[in-house]
Amino acid sequence: MGIADMLTTPATIRTLQRKLYRKAKQEPAYRFYALYDKIYRADILSHAYHLVRANKGSAGIDGITFEAIEENEGAPAFIGELEEALRSKTYKPDPVKRVMIPKSDGKLRPLGIPMVASYCTSRSFVW
Repeated sequence: MGIADMLTTPATIRTLQRKLYRKAKQEPAYRFYALYDKIYRADILSHAYHLVRANKGSAGIDGITFEAIEENEGAPAFIGELEEALRSKTYKPDPVKRVMIPKSDGKLRPLGIPMVASYCTSRSFVW
């Protein structure tokens, strides 16, 4: 599986996106109160994991990298644990790692680096 295949939104997610889009356009006053259950769907979390993985970010405050996840427990197990934590509402995001990066004018600006789990969770919100 190439990187383009991993970054292409799966058909199941595209179908959900289209349904939500159509509902929102047909009934502009409608409020979506129950979307939380969509965030911890395995297909959405898996797609979010691949999107975040392709971004080639560094480890967060916990020091865990994608390589370490895939070497130790594997991506499916990691996604399964994250799914269960979200489903049972026991997931708590940890603080982000703060580093200072240089700007073009020589000054420094802060950059927050989230943990892999936090980044995958936030990415699942924006499929």
